[in-house]
Amino acid sequence: MAEPRRDTRGIVDPSALLTRVRFRRHPPAEALRRHVETYWFIDWDLPEPYASHVVPHPSVNVTFQWDEDEGPPYGEVTGVALGLFTRKLTGRGRVCGAKFWPGAFRPFAPWAPVSRWTGHALPVQDVFTRAAFTAAPRDTARAVVTPAADVARVAALDAVLLSLAPEPDPQADVARELVGRIRTDREMRRVGDLARSAGLSVRALQRLFSAYVGVSPKWIILRYRIHEALELAGTRQDVDWAALAADLGYADQAHLVRDFTATVGVPPTVYATAQQTS
Repeated sequence: MAEPRRDTRGIVDPSALLTRVRFRRHPPAEALRRHVETYWFIDWDLPEPYASHVVPHPSVNVTFQWDEDEGPPYGEVTGVALGLFTRKLTGRGRVCGAKFWPGAFRPFAPWAPVSRWTGHALPVQDVFTRAAFTAAPRDTARAVVTPAADVARVAALDAVLLSLAPEPDPQADVARELVGRIRTDREMRRVGDLARSAGLSVRALQRLFSAYVGVSPKWIILRYRIHEALELAGTRQDVDWAALAADLGYADQAHLVRDFTATVGVPPTVYATAQQTS
């Protein structure tokens, strides 16, 4: 199985975010690692509001959140976000999240295709049917986010997710492996090529991704291209955009610029300049 990423891929202006919050990642319990890529924790105490922006991965996230000035802790299931994800941070708060491997969430809520959650954030009790969520969802959220020590939060998240007792699902494993192939193999640029490599028709591949990933294979190919461009724009001054466009499988530089601008909100050269001068 692929290792979870340890970079800031997908975060817009990561240096600005990381100077305002305390961000950590932790591995889940061994029994959860075929499903959950990583736990991620963010704590903040801000004198003024800050809006964080992320170009999301094709992953479902289960989060437990506490905005201390606004109310009690709560839990959400967030499907794949199709556009830029923005979260306004104010006062003091924290988020404890579980980022699932793309394709690996379905066994936790097998009654609906993962596309049901795409573009939506729902209370955990609306997705999971176990008594811990339906009877006392706030107690569950409080148990995860209130401990001061990360080790206690990890243990609480492990307990919550293990209590859902997902059944093995070979199709989830297939979907996870195929998304991993897109992520790691730059030559995998066409849906037809991915379908042939998996021994599936294009239509069967699309059905698999709708049921287990929540978005189409083409969407994921494009999203990982933007992640790559965003990472390079934020870390290098000498990006050859025409060469990068060709390397990522775009017809020309203009297509890369169009997709980047539509997703991030500014052209890649403008973003790169801002990152180098900040």
